[in-house]
Amino acid sequence: MLKPNTFALTALLAALTALAPLSTDLYLPTLPDIGRAFGVSPSQVQLTMSAYLFGFALGQIGYGPISDWYGRRSGLLVALSCYCAGSLICLLAPSIDVLIGARVLQAFGGSGAIVLARAVVRDFYSGARAGRELSMIGLVMAFGPVSAPLIGGALHAVFGWRSSFAALLVFGFALTLTVALKMPETLAGKPDARLSLASMLAGYRDLLRDRDFRLYLLIGTVSYTGLIAWLVAVPFIYNSRFGLTPFVMSLAIAGSAVGYLAGTLIATRIVVRAGIVRTMGYGAAIMLAGALAICAAVALELQSVVWIALAVGLNLLGFGLLFPQTIAGGLSCAAERAGAASSLLGFAPQVSAALLSAWVVASIRDSAWPAALAVLAMAILVLLLWRPLHSRPAR
Repeated sequence: MLKPNTFALTALLAALTALAPLSTDLYLPTLPDIGRAFGVSPSQVQLTMSAYLFGFALGQIGYGPISDWYGRRSGLLVALSCYCAGSLICLLAPSIDVLIGARVLQAFGGSGAIVLARAVVRDFYSGARAGRELSMIGLVMAFGPVSAPLIGGALHAVFGWRSSFAALLVFGFALTLTVALKMPETLAGKPDARLSLASMLAGYRDLLRDRDFRLYLLIGTVSYTGLIAWLVAVPFIYNSRFGLTPFVMSLAIAGSAVGYLAGTLIATRIVVRAGIVRTMGYGAAIMLAGALAICAAVALELQSVVWIALAVGLNLLGFGLLFPQTIAGGLSCAAERAGAASSLLGFAPQVSAALLSAWVVASIRDSAWPAALAVLAMAILVLLLWRPLHSRPAR
């Protein structure tokens, strides 16, 4: 069985949390072709992303609190089984409607994987040490956003868009087998109250009464929303504005994702020394600089995609510094309810991102401004929300 403070456990937790970005990033370059294959509009294709985000958000509400009573390992096995079933239906989907529905099931499984992986971190670690572990997990899983568009683009070029879901099915099955054979139960104790809807809601209410938890939750939600709003729009922007093929598009997306990889690497080096709040401040400032650079690239109507890709990479550098610390900070506010805290920290960003991204894609038409302005607005809001934490350092 895997033990804490080992790379093997960190790698498994990273792989579990990577299900979410892989399930979105791997098929990003194929979105325009999915629309052409089913003869539907970009807004209908985007529903495969929104459906995933909503399913992911709703699924997280139950996994965390239930795992606080029944344990992490059994919850992971249930979640991964649902993920594999959803991936199989996506692979075989005969219509866009079936694909959208299958994405909900896939998301329901993926949500449990990330919620319970974060709860395992809280079972073993706390404070800045948890922040370092989550940054390490982020560093390992950051190779997902960097490599996923490249893999998805290459698979699409050779086998077509369905091959992305075949790859996700294989990955999900491998994780299920690993958890079944190697994952120990990490839950040490159970809450005093009996498990019921009322006790679950009471747990969420208690968490939301905590000022520090609310700030970490809001900062994580806003930063993630800005990221997803750009990601769901960028395939259509790159395709219509620059005429990029799916594979070249995947190169541009992966190039930007290197910024996230660098951000998480830097965070692992500085968070124990600088602390969670200060590290978040560095990330917030860099995110804003990246958002301003994106808007400048759009305003200048630069003819090369390289400039926008570099600007997005700068924004993602800040995101890599900031986002893992919002999770660590939020979990540090939870004592016996790490699962419930993990659920809320995942639920709110997914719902917010699904709503904003749906509006952005419906608004883009031939302009990148809706996506660029959404990223800028979210970056400004992140910095404003961070200031109260900076003025009175949180836990």
